[in-house]
Amino acid sequence: MQTECTQKSFPFHPQNRRQVVARFDGGSITSDGGGLLLREVDRRTGILEQFARCFTDHRDVTLIEHTVRELVGQRIYALALGYEDLNDHDDLRRDPLLATLVGKSDPSGDKRVRERDCGKPLAGKSTLNRLELSPAEAGPASRYKKIVVDGERVERFFVEQFIQAHEQPPERIVVDLDATDDPLHGNQEGRFFHGFYGNYCYLPLYIFCGEFLLCARLRKSDIDASAGSVEELERIVGRIRQSWAEVKIVIRADSGFAREEIMAWCEANGVDYVLGLARNARLTRALGRQLREAKKEHERTGLPARVFRDFTYRTRKSWSRRRRVVGKAEHLSGGPNPRFVVTSIPISEIDARALYEDEYCARGEMENRIKEQQLYLFADRTSAATMRANQIRLWFSSVAYVLMQALRRLGLKGTTMAKAQCETIRVKLLKIGAQVRVTVRKIWVSLASGSPYAALFEQAYKNLRAAPPLRC
Repeated sequence: MQTECTQKSFPFHPQNRRQVVARFDGGSITSDGGGLLLREVDRRTGILEQFARCFTDHRDVTLIEHTVRELVGQRIYALALGYEDLNDHDDLRRDPLLATLVGKSDPSGDKRVRERDCGKPLAGKSTLNRLELSPAEAGPASRYKKIVVDGERVERFFVEQFIQAHEQPPERIVVDLDATDDPLHGNQEGRFFHGFYGNYCYLPLYIFCGEFLLCARLRKSDIDASAGSVEELERIVGRIRQSWAEVKIVIRADSGFAREEIMAWCEANGVDYVLGLARNARLTRALGRQLREAKKEHERTGLPARVFRDFTYRTRKSWSRRRRVVGKAEHLSGGPNPRFVVTSIPISEIDARALYEDEYCARGEMENRIKEQQLYLFADRTSAATMRANQIRLWFSSVAYVLMQALRRLGLKGTTMAKAQCETIRVKLLKIGAQVRVTVRKIWVSLASGSPYAALFEQAYKNLRAAPPLRC
């Protein structure tokens, strides 16, 4: 029988004549001291409080120690700090710094009701999963899972955050739509094989306005990329116009969204669009002369050459009217590369080159935001059995993005990290070692003296303290 033991010390190679010995005896030390900045962001914006209101708690208040607000805060702060799984919380529940971020009155956990929970101020995975696994019909009579999310309120929450972030109505906004694959590696509800992506996946719909996330809708992948877009646009545009009646709105997306239903809705509701258009033989023929010109220019200079053409076009069956199309005749070292965009913006407002290069190509920034959320805030952790639970997970990731984006916008404005991605912000600004001491009157957080980004932390702190509380 193998003897079980716990190693107390870890001797490493000596340094000159000194021994190098490590021990896990530092006391209450956290690796996430910079998370205090996220707490300050939340106090200024009310993001977590507003999101928590989207849940209805049917539990008996006399029998619980963790409120919905605390559970939601714990889940989202952990995602922002890089902890992607619920399993992580069985260890994180001991962290007094995370308990401070969440708002626990007893961040050391010394006053827990049950003796086995003493020293663990936060909830474990079995309590947190009730946020995701409570069925929609759960109520006070349900046995365990009684915390129900209202999906419509969550969808409104993202738009409200966008509106609240603006002190003055903008004159013009560009709303980007995109669909992306969310690969699945199990037998989740709604899984389908997508031929384009070559795997089993979901096909979530994202809608952004600049860096602001307006919609993250989880969908099956056996649908057209644009499915449900009109319904989402009706909801989002309608709410924006309630607050900003005069704002000019432009919809932008790739060729997967160049559908009659979307363009007709935009035209009927005073919304402009700039949409990629899949090339076909008719469109390529219409660009024939420009393609020849681009080829000659490429042969003359050896450099990529572009020539643009503005014309009107209508499909033989699917479109209800002729529409403005901009064709880009491009010739590269690998050969011709024609591209097309359909738009409702008249040529009197913007010429063909500017429409394509400045207006349409700028949508690439939205793709960076989607990658940022999927790679660094774990939007792809959709491993629950049901689509409902996976949608809630996607929303948690999305709220973590909203919180990080608010830190970037409010705290890092004017700094070298004003455009940094979430992972860079996390590694350089949030992952700071700190000792936490809880006394009767104060919570002392002693941040690492050797942090190379102490000056950046100080500037972010000053920016957040100077930022006025946003209207909720």
